[in-house]
Amino acid sequence: MNKETLIEVHNRVKPYIHRTPVLTSGLINDIVGAKVYFKCENFQKMGAFKMRGAANAILSLSEVSRNKGVVTHSSGNFAQALSLAANKIGVDAFIVMPKNAPQVKKNAVKGYGGNIIESESTPVAREEMANKVRRDTGATFIHPSNDDDVILGQGTAAIELLEEQPNLDCIFTPVGGGGLIAGTALVAKYFSNKCKVIGGEPTNADDAFRSLQSGKIEYNETTNTIADGLRTNLGDRNFPIIKTEVECIILVNEEDIIEAMQLVWERMKIIIEPSSAVAFAALLKEKEKFKNKTIGIIVSGGNVDVTNLPF
Repeated sequence: MNKETLIEVHNRVKPYIHRTPVLTSGLINDIVGAKVYFKCENFQKMGAFKMRGAANAILSLSEVSRNKGVVTHSSGNFAQALSLAANKIGVDAFIVMPKNAPQVKKNAVKGYGGNIIESESTPVAREEMANKVRRDTGATFIHPSNDDDVILGQGTAAIELLEEQPNLDCIFTPVGGGGLIAGTALVAKYFSNKCKVIGGEPTNADDAFRSLQSGKIEYNETTNTIADGLRTNLGDRNFPIIKTEVECIILVNEEDIIEAMQLVWERMKIIIEPSSAVAFAALLKEKEKFKNKTIGIIVSGGNVDVTNLPF
């Protein structure tokens, strides 16, 4: 993985993604005491950054593999991202979803052209079903976050952010499965001389924070957080990158997340999902440390149920 590879990946996915806007707010800058630039992946196709990694993973396959389709297990944004990316590229997508996944998510996957295969909701059951689909169809399995092509694809959001704001001191991202923060960290390493990458993570799902402390992948004992996209674990492809390239991870509680989400809603007039708000919440919590800095935040997505807002 080097700068040339990342440029290649960015050029590869460009026809299939939006170049999302970078927004700023004078009021938020005053509150934080710094210049803050929001890379708004809530305006990405299917409403989240995951379109980037999904597109790159499919486009990186050989034509023979593409013709047999792709498979993943996800009930969240990656299910929608892989379905839409596959649809645009002309490939079959098989999405293993738990039976108890919300109907609205199943409808979204179907709307994007994904073929849903239901499984029990345990991680083991989902993996077993994905393996069965792989054996039956010959489809290539693509992990939502622990896959080199997905990681590199997710990093393209940070490439665009640094193209617009090359003097960033740091970039904040949320941490869930680790694909976004790992990709962002690689980009910061190769496209900037000084930009550090910092993660935000819910206290109630703090596996990445503990993994950095112990030096090995830790697992969540609880996942009771409103940031439903961050309940997943790191993997063996992204953790080594995170361990060496990420500055630190800041933990935030549920009130911090809701407050950050509400502040963006009120001041910037945009909807971000709770998982996205975690990165901004981390900055707000430690704002004294970042006074007068120039800061980027990857707003990871905007797929939130507007009939059920937490504030």
